[in-house]
Amino acid sequence: MASAAKRLVERAEQADWRGAARLSREAIGAAVDFSAEERPIVDPARRRGRGALSNESGRYERERRVPAEDGWGTLEEAEPLRTNIHAERARTIVTRNDSPDISFDRSVNPYRGCEHGCVYCYARPSHAYMGLSAGLDFETEIFVKEGAAQLLERELSAPGYSPKTIAIGANTDPYQPVEKRYRITRGLLEVASRADHPIGIVTKSSLVARDIDLLAPMARKGLVKVAISVTTLDPGLARAMEPRAASPERRLATIEQLASAGIPVAVLVAPIIPAINDAEIETILTRAHAAGAREAGYVMLRLPLELREVFSEWLVTHFPAKARHVLSLVRSARDGKLYDPAFDKRMTGEGPYAWMIGRRFQVAAARLGFAHTRLRSDLFRPPRCGAEQLSLF
Repeated sequence: MASAAKRLVERAEQADWRGAARLSREAIGAAVDFSAEERPIVDPARRRGRGALSNESGRYERERRVPAEDGWGTLEEAEPLRTNIHAERARTIVTRNDSPDISFDRSVNPYRGCEHGCVYCYARPSHAYMGLSAGLDFETEIFVKEGAAQLLERELSAPGYSPKTIAIGANTDPYQPVEKRYRITRGLLEVASRADHPIGIVTKSSLVARDIDLLAPMARKGLVKVAISVTTLDPGLARAMEPRAASPERRLATIEQLASAGIPVAVLVAPIIPAINDAEIETILTRAHAAGAREAGYVMLRLPLELREVFSEWLVTHFPAKARHVLSLVRSARDGKLYDPAFDKRMTGEGPYAWMIGRRFQVAAARLGFAHTRLRSDLFRPPRCGAEQLSLF
């Protein structure tokens, strides 16, 4: 740990991390739970506008790739990181789960990876399944699930299909920037609208307002609700944590726009990061309720797998004096670890600090009158696929 801390200080000084050099070696060593191997930090000029600082190889890779200067100045001449789009032809589109701590048993994710670049995103480790990094690859290598609408129509038309709410965006944001061009989420909503199938949407993007023409008629039938994630009301903190997501004020404006159209809106205070945004819980709930949100939820910071290192790097960079304290509070809510995957603990944590956060949220939500919205599934009509064989009778 001592050698890892020493290297971290040296890299902080070389990369000119804001204030990181002020930390002692002992403080950094206690704050960051890195492995002994060095994690090379990508030059700030190349990763401008991105959330992660490094691009460590995926956990399933046999080789570890590290950028190195070859004597020809190639690293200095490297271009800024660009977003690359890849087509993915999925065989199925509805993902099932039996997790007892979430309110849905099926979901659809139109995209892999997310250009919003939220440094805390628990979906980052899933990029390892594509042979890519949970760091900068996650926000620059985006996979578009072409034909998703047709797949959904086929699966909803399957004999014996029983309708329940489908969550769109449970892993990555369905309204991230590439949606403007590819309109995969829009296509999914068109299928659900024709079939009168209940849909729950999770996003932090104002682009969801584009689809009010579909969402409002569905809402009048009790078929849809939208959850807007509001992590902080501080625009500076938001830019650091969620560099390519909508600003906090724009998210509140989106809540108001959706609510004015008669669409049920929930606000998600997620994730709650100890000593970073936990003081904002009541203010976020109050502002969101004033904007028209009538349901609320929260999630404690989750740091599975590679996200532990991705987030720790960011934390030491932006909050060097708080890093040790933040991770100490995370461990206090996770049985001494940075993550506990147990169903009854992973969303809310446990222990005095986690209890205090939960109690504050419950009291504020009850005072403001937040309630739960239930969607209907009794209106469902299986869509007819174009290739479906006609009945003989």
